[in-house]
Amino acid sequence: MKVSTAEFFRAAEEKKDYPPGEYSELAFAGRSNVGKSSMINTLLGRRNLVRTSKTPGHTRKLNFYLINGRLYFVDLPGYGFAKVPLEVREKWRPMVETYLTGRRQLAGVVVIVDARRPPTESDMSLIEFLQAYDKPLIVAATKADKLTRNQMAEQKRTIRSAIQMDVPIVFFSALNGLGKNELWKEIKKIIE
Repeated sequence: MKVSTAEFFRAAEEKKDYPPGEYSELAFAGRSNVGKSSMINTLLGRRNLVRTSKTPGHTRKLNFYLINGRLYFVDLPGYGFAKVPLEVREKWRPMVETYLTGRRQLAGVVVIVDARRPPTESDMSLIEFLQAYDKPLIVAATKADKLTRNQMAEQKRTIRSAIQMDVPIVFFSALNGLGKNELWKEIKKIIE
């Protein structure tokens, strides 16, 4: 997909703050520091649209980005080892679950995992949650530039075995653009 415009639209914690209208939305979810922000920036061909941070837990709200005036990317707070106060982390779960279960415009979710490791317990909980609610998903394995082709093939088998679902698995690198076109193809299938 050619991205001609991409802009931050708004951050939301509650339904009343979600964007109005009927544009499709694609959510990006994964552990803190797995590379969500870098992935979104790479997909959009922008360097700093989505703020990246070396400190886990930088994203604390649902951040909506308007793409080409007709699609939203939604950057969800990361889960796992975010360095934020417990009371903040406890707010994230209901905020994210409310969005994932009740948003009619949500077309699907890109679940981001680390290509170098098997999916974590938290990754699996999210995947099972999305499956229970019949949400279309793509598994994107980031930091794939750190693996050889043989390691990627082995890791793909490991991921497929862990999730036990027939969903697209795309290896991705924000560093060299690996998987960018393939991920866009899978996104188009979900949003069209």
